Amino acid sequence: MESVGNIILYFIVAIVMVVFSFMTVRTTKILRSATYLLFVLLSTAFFYFQLGYQFLGAVQIAVYAGGIMVLFVFAILLTRRPDDKTNDLTHHRRVLGTICSVAATVLLLFALFKMPMLNGMSLTQVLTTPEITMHDIGHAMLGTDRYQYLLPFEAISVLLLACIIGGVVIARKR
Repeated sequence: MESVGNIILYFIVAIVMVVFSFMTVRTTKILRSATYLLFVLLSTAFFYFQLGYQFLGAVQIAVYAGGIMVLFVFAILLTRRPDDKTNDLTHHRRVLGTICSVAATVLLLFALFKMPMLNGMSLTQVLTTPEITMHDIGHAMLGTDRYQYLLPFEAISVLLLACIIGGVVIARKR
């Protein structure tokens, strides 16, 4: 049985995560937004640690909270001055952004619940399966068979490499 302390701590971190997620999107200062995102990523690592996935929590801190946030801040500082204020969006751009966000959310939810994810099963079928082990999830994420995600994983690593090279090129031109 879960202890009351763990349950209270879970809700506190969940509230912190929601608040910082909201602040990440709502702030007009980009460095503050990156800092708030860092707190969201650290909260995610806390959840991994609380679930007993110490390796996954350490990877979350090392890769996302460490490496990706450094890359974000590096890119932000290379492209604009930290004291620049962003202009408020006009009404029609706000409406267009809202429409695009809703459409993207609907498409992502459709893909999440209908597209095959694990062993050719959709998420609704996977949730009704009695037990899925970490080995099954790891094999699905880094396997090369049908409905496995090694190719997108490698494509993202190439994309990050291209971003780093682009940052170095921009830094040399300044």
